[in-house]
Amino acid sequence: MAAADELAFHAEFEEATNLLAQTPDAAITRSDQLTPQGHVAVVMDSGGSYGADDEVESDKAALLQEEKQQPGFWTFGYYQSFFDVDTSQVLDRIKGSLLPRPGHNFVRHHLRNRPDLYGPFWICATLAFVLAITGNLTLVLAQRRDPSIHYSPQFHKVTVAGITIYCYAWLVPLALWGFLRWRRGVRERVGPYTFLETVCVYGYSLFVFIPTVLWLIPVPWLQWLFGALALALSAAGLVFTLWPVVREDTRLAATVLLSTVVLLHTLLAMGCKFYFFQPLPLEHVAPPHQAMSQPPNTLPPTLPRSMAT
Repeated sequence: MAAADELAFHAEFEEATNLLAQTPDAAITRSDQLTPQGHVAVVMDSGGSYGADDEVESDKAALLQEEKQQPGFWTFGYYQSFFDVDTSQVLDRIKGSLLPRPGHNFVRHHLRNRPDLYGPFWICATLAFVLAITGNLTLVLAQRRDPSIHYSPQFHKVTVAGITIYCYAWLVPLALWGFLRWRRGVRERVGPYTFLETVCVYGYSLFVFIPTVLWLIPVPWLQWLFGALALALSAAGLVFTLWPVVREDTRLAATVLLSTVVLLHTLLAMGCKFYFFQPLPLEHVAPPHQAMSQPPNTLPPTLPRSMAT
């Protein structure tokens, strides 16, 4: 009995082999149902499932091709991806810039290889308007306290603030990115961030300066305290983010780079403080007219008698 089953199995196997040789594109499916003799039934499919598989593969290839095709930088679609961010992500990145701590990399923990320009753009715009408006309000309040201060609306401060903030948020990251790229050629272990990541880091680091409305408080030491606190938080966030990149470089290069970053940030804060929040000088009041040395009714001296005759 066993020999008969073995012979039947070999016959079925040879039959299936011959069918595959005749139709190489056919697919074999194993049926779970057994024949009356207890053998496994082999079902030949000459193209139905193959066509479905081919269609799935073509769809996958089309999807991969669409993902690889990136729009040109002159098109709107190229820049649209940089503004594809939701509110929760922006708030998380703002929170990360306000609470810097050692060992917490802003790029790795908050950007996650997805830098955006939405947050930096509106942070810079808001900071420019806040600086211009609070600068004018400072002069208005100073004139109320001292009428001798002359004030007129200074709309040009909006332009000055906008140019200053946007140039700083773009040109300084560009110079930093170029320097790190150059250092990477000198020392291979130095791995810089991308240009957009550097711009994103600088843009979110400026958010801490938006509460400069506190500089309206007419207490000089409080103004300097708030300014120093904002500068310390912002500069610390930059240093903690750049340190993993420059620590593989020489000690001199890392020290010079981080010192330059902090110095430029300090110059920005000090420039905003002295330009936008400095009261105008007092008006020059004309000195009062001094009284004449001689009274107006003074008579001329009398002539001698000899000259009178």
